[in-house]
Amino acid sequence: MSLPTTGREVRLAHRPTGWPTPETFDLVETEVPAPGPGQVLVRNLVMSVDPYMRGRMHEGPSYVEPFQVGKALEGGAVGEVVASESDALRPGDVVLHALGWRDYALLDPARTAKVDPDAAPLGAYLGVLGMPGLTAYAGLLRIAELREGDVVFVSGAAGAVGSLVGQLAKLKGAARVIGSAGSAEKVKFLVEELGFDTAFNYKDGPVHEQLRKAAPDGIDVYFDNVGGEHLEAAIGALRTFGRVAACGMISMYNAVEPPPGPRNLQNIVRNRLTVRGFIVGDHDDLQEQFLREVGGWLREGKITFRETVVEGLENAADAFLGMMRGQNIGKMVVKLADRA
Repeated sequence: MSLPTTGREVRLAHRPTGWPTPETFDLVETEVPAPGPGQVLVRNLVMSVDPYMRGRMHEGPSYVEPFQVGKALEGGAVGEVVASESDALRPGDVVLHALGWRDYALLDPARTAKVDPDAAPLGAYLGVLGMPGLTAYAGLLRIAELREGDVVFVSGAAGAVGSLVGQLAKLKGAARVIGSAGSAEKVKFLVEELGFDTAFNYKDGPVHEQLRKAAPDGIDVYFDNVGGEHLEAAIGALRTFGRVAACGMISMYNAVEPPPGPRNLQNIVRNRLTVRGFIVGDHDDLQEQFLREVGGWLREGKITFRETVVEGLENAADAFLGMMRGQNIGKMVVKLADRA
């Protein structure tokens, strides 16, 4: 097989103010270098789009380096090694890595993890068995300290993280799991496919009213993917010593002006609440335990997942924008190529 000399990549054209648009992204053709000593060349097969990528489009200090204008974006991807100058990997190996948004990635093998393409669909390594899965696992079990008998509320519950949080909570003995999502189809998915006890469409009315109806006696855990109105409603519903795992606040990511904060923060003191933000990269020590437990449940059919698949690198920007608008059910992935 002859090595490619050119490939495509998606670059950040400019830093967006407010919502990104298709003009925020540039699809360009670029040279593909041959691997040097100790390097491998990977042909990407599937890539991830995730909410955290919106934060990397801002300039300024954060927990992860911002994307650079005029440079290729980055993100999780699974690909096939097509050329290797390393003893660690050989052509045909399938690896997980962080240089998505391009057809080909030149990598040090230390920046990859081999995956078994026969054990699970490739997209699973970007979702339920990947970073979103570990986020759900660490956030619910370590940050929120889930206990048997807890009543759990999950926002953004039909997304890659939230959909696993609800299932984990049920498997770990939660008394009741409540989800919010943005469409009737998603609500049906949560209850009928994932086993949530109840769910509601946050567009149908004030969140605090719908949450009160779903949990009239209050909640013990809130897993926050949304922030804003959802966070205020959850703070109002949390019982004494309730816990919040603050994973993301997607409702605020594209705000031009600072949105109003929750108006009931006094409840944190009165009800002795714990509100803790977290970043999944701080919990890599749970990786082996997570894969063993969640992987086992996946094989046994006790956990299920869904993907929303967009075809082609040329449509990756549309996939990202669609994910930000909530057009996905489960994990949004972009299929770039088939295995050789």
